[in-house]
Amino acid sequence: MSSIWSTTIRPGGKWSGTISRGRLLRFTALEAGANVSLLLYNAKDLTEHYNMPDSLKAQHTSHLTKGNILMSDNGRSLASIVDDQLGWHDTISGYTSRAATDAKYGKTTYQELRNEWLHSGQENFAVELVRNGLGVRDLVPVVNLFSKVFCDEQGTMHFSPEHCQAGAAVTLRTDMDVLLVLSNTPNPLDPSGKYPSVPVQIEVLEAEAVTDDDFCLNYRPENRRAYENTQEYYLLQGL
Repeated sequence: MSSIWSTTIRPGGKWSGTISRGRLLRFTALEAGANVSLLLYNAKDLTEHYNMPDSLKAQHTSHLTKGNILMSDNGRSLASIVDDQLGWHDTISGYTSRAATDAKYGKTTYQELRNEWLHSGQENFAVELVRNGLGVRDLVPVVNLFSKVFCDEQGTMHFSPEHCQAGAAVTLRTDMDVLLVLSNTPNPLDPSGKYPSVPVQIEVLEAEAVTDDDFCLNYRPENRRAYENTQEYYLLQGL
């Protein structure tokens, strides 16, 4: 299947854009150790966005993989994970801040290093949200593609350094018209003392029509209800 469009987000880079429903978004780590933080909003109503607590609670999980959907705060399916070579994508670690980035990797400035300065996820998201008519108050919990973070029995969170190998890919299907916002910045729990962000390729492809035996649709009963809510949303708009 040939791609409609593709780009590569450089280390520390950011990107945002509107993707219509019925598309595949394939993310490929071009080197080992990738982490791309992802936000999703309803492109037609930016007050509706990915809801981490509902997505996890409804699907009885703390991480996302093939079969899982990214639910909105209105109970609709924004996107579904239709293919995944890793089996685990972090939902609980959040994104890096300026203070944490400076403390871990050393203070850098744009004036000194230009585009080579070390971006934080918080700053990247703030810039892209403002570009799309939103602001920092619209920041919500993210999905960290390519990262694995788990909790032990004492509740301590652990990052798995060897989880993502070069060439690993994950593919999402857009179930709604979405505003996609990305930050290619380190996972906050990555223990590396060196800024570890790596290039990640994004491709947009045509998705096949969703049928009644769709894997994501049937992964859990809550998934089907969320997808039906999405279909109803478009049906009532005559779309």
